[in-house]
Amino acid sequence: MNERTESADRLSRPLIRLAKLVGVATSYVGMSDDYHEIEDDVLVAVLAALGIEASGEEAINRSMRSILDERHRRLIPPTVLHIVGREDAVRINTPIMMVPKATITLENGEPYEGRLQMGPGDGAQAYLLDDRFIANASLILPADLPAGYHTLRVTVGNRTQEATLISAPERVKLLDGMQDGHLWGWMAQLYSIRSAGSWGVGDYEDLRLLLTDAKAKTGADFVLINPVHAAEPVSPLTPSPYLPVSRRFVNFTYIRPESVAEYETLDPAVREQVRALHAHVEPLNGDAQVIDRDAMWKAKMGALWLIFKSPRSAERQAAFDAYKAAQGDELEAYATWCLCYDKWGAPSGEADNWERTFTKRSPEVKALREQYPDTLEFYRWLEWVAVEQLEGAQRAAREAGMRIGVMSDMAVGVHPLGADVWWNPERFAKGATVGAPPDMFNQQGQDWSQPPLSPIDLENTGYRTYRDMVHGMFKQAGAVRIDHILGLFRLWWIPDGKPATQGTYVHYDSDVMLAILALEASRADGVVVGEDLGVVPDYVAESLSSHGLLGCAVEWFEQCDGVFREPAKWRPYALASVNTHDLPPAAGYLRYEHVRLREQLGLLAGSKEEFERSAQHEHFAMLTMLVDNGYLDRELLNDEIGNEQAIVESLYRALKGSPCKLLAASITDAVGERRAQNQPGTNNEYPNWRIPLADSRGAVVPLETLFDGARLQRIAAIMND
Repeated sequence: MNERTESADRLSRPLIRLAKLVGVATSYVGMSDDYHEIEDDVLVAVLAALGIEASGEEAINRSMRSILDERHRRLIPPTVLHIVGREDAVRINTPIMMVPKATITLENGEPYEGRLQMGPGDGAQAYLLDDRFIANASLILPADLPAGYHTLRVTVGNRTQEATLISAPERVKLLDGMQDGHLWGWMAQLYSIRSAGSWGVGDYEDLRLLLTDAKAKTGADFVLINPVHAAEPVSPLTPSPYLPVSRRFVNFTYIRPESVAEYETLDPAVREQVRALHAHVEPLNGDAQVIDRDAMWKAKMGALWLIFKSPRSAERQAAFDAYKAAQGDELEAYATWCLCYDKWGAPSGEADNWERTFTKRSPEVKALREQYPDTLEFYRWLEWVAVEQLEGAQRAAREAGMRIGVMSDMAVGVHPLGADVWWNPERFAKGATVGAPPDMFNQQGQDWSQPPLSPIDLENTGYRTYRDMVHGMFKQAGAVRIDHILGLFRLWWIPDGKPATQGTYVHYDSDVMLAILALEASRADGVVVGEDLGVVPDYVAESLSSHGLLGCAVEWFEQCDGVFREPAKWRPYALASVNTHDLPPAAGYLRYEHVRLREQLGLLAGSKEEFERSAQHEHFAMLTMLVDNGYLDRELLNDEIGNEQAIVESLYRALKGSPCKLLAASITDAVGERRAQNQPGTNNEYPNWRIPLADSRGAVVPLETLFDGARLQRIAAIMND
């Protein structure tokens, strides 16, 4: 037996065959090229999370038969993919001797007038179903079918079924400036960058200034920000932007009250109340130690309620009504969840908690909506205003000349007790969470506590949940970064009660999900970046580039067997950066801040000495690469601390030496910050996502003067060279 391949005996086992039938991996190769076979109890639990019973041989055989029967009973799959400009064949299941008929209704409601032809089947053996043999034919989807989300309708005899037909471009075209070169921008944690007008936390008005100043003062073409997905309606607020309550909507705690249109027409006494609330939290802007979201939101929410209760013009009310109508049930989901949270308290895993006891159809929920119509409307209004301000920041960036503007970050998933899961539980797997297997940076694996989207529900609904989310993000940004894009190919599912090391991969239809990204990006004249770091098979990078999507190249990760690759050999289709938010900024990393922090927090699988030696080897290997390729003067290494800024700048000169289509400079590197924004594997042991932007002396860096700093301007000059 090949040690990296499952044996014939194992592959013949019913449990293994059932798992593979539905895309559940039964083995995998880790980041260190280590081979693992998945234990039976893990497979049974993951299958259960998909709604598939596998508790014994009889149940396994019954489940396999049921799945195969259902696949052959359908005339066509519920989701069909077509690539614009080429012919594609769709399998149609049909009883022997019956001829299928097909029509297509385009996204705009008009019929497709072209000719639809039937072709022969794939030659598969006829399948016995309900005492009839099911064969198959093929429908040829023509090359001239336009891009869009269409409806395919197939009739066989007296049966008619519909499918979502996703017709997408083969790839996303590179933007001007990327075709023969690159564009560059900044990476920033929006909440950490405050101005005098902030309420203690960076907001959408700060984002507008951040974008326009970045273009005017440094020539940048984008700013990559942390996820701004929806959050809780009342304190305490979850610090992590990667654990939202909904990915469909945006975070209304980032609203700037004074930028709401109605603020200008407030009664003077009411406006003074808003000013007093701002004055109460304004001192938070000078705190260099920690971001206090809860204090901010308690004050800001009071101000926003005052503005909400003030009159709106007929024009503004009509715009609000149009927004509510366009969002429909999805907005009701989030607003209702917020109302329940507001009046009944935080959702929890307790059996008698409202989140567990009630559903969207419960009479108690209906009664609450009727009891508090103003509060329900307030949460709808907050979302409308938040979207207005975020879209306004993006428009300002484009008007300032930015080619991209906002690069939004899409989190992997949502909070298990959030609005998306409560309102539409059928969209998610039950009994498993998403994470990552062990790797060299997180030796104990990771459990992100988020329930995974069900690949079965996605296919059955034409990927509507994913489509709407991507579409919404491209309305507010010129580029979207997909955190852990491996999740479009496969996600590491961890059964409830198991450690992160005892999970397995569940596969998704990446062709469909990448096609949706390509379609939405093309419509928005935008860019897609996939974060493909960690344990990622080679085919992922190849698939991304074939669709015109960019991966990620992080300078500290571009190494093999302890030797750093020279940037000139990095792949072109990537967003290149020196570091990530999960690492200390360059100045901190060069001083081994990551070693000190992981040892202090007990995150090392081995000894501190072993990890320290590894970090030192990495450190000197990086400096060697920089010297050998002419980015750093060797003499400067005689005093690394004294020449720290010169070494940081050499990291950016190396970045410029890559062929990558997008380059990103970190705001934290540009001001001399040393603290990491996030330490994976921790919760409250470290102030994750609560670190304000400060300089090398620990002093707050205000937004108004951010881009005037000499250190930042030197890095900008390197990026513009």
